[in-house]
Amino acid sequence: MIINFNSKGDNNRGFLTAIESAKDLPFEIKRVYYINKIPVGIRRGFHAHHQLVQCLIAISGSCKILMDYGNEDKQIFELNAPFLGLIINKMVWHEMYDFSDDCVLLALASDYYNEGDYIRSYDKFIEIVKK
Repeated sequence: MIINFNSKGDNNRGFLTAIESAKDLPFEIKRVYYINKIPVGIRRGFHAHHQLVQCLIAISGSCKILMDYGNEDKQIFELNAPFLGLIINKMVWHEMYDFSDDCVLLALASDYYNEGDYIRSYDKFIEIVKK
């Protein structure tokens, strides 16, 4: 699901985009992180979460996100505007790729880091989804 955040401003003064926890997002924000300076050709992600929900925002540059639901459904989204957010729900395998040189990908997460919430094996992910 893509969210279009309310961005105010103009080309003369610039833009301000505010994101309010549990108002603009379907969850409370408990963790914020970002990735940047990704070398050409590198893919990131390759995991799903048991419970965590995230919103990804390309606050600079662009990238693509493959979302795999564990059945035949797969979607590819391109994030290329700082006022667009992509919600990645729990139990969605995701991979980020095709990063522009200036990409800064911001993640807003519904919970604190917990390695036990990660599913890092695609085969295990498929096994869980099929149950």
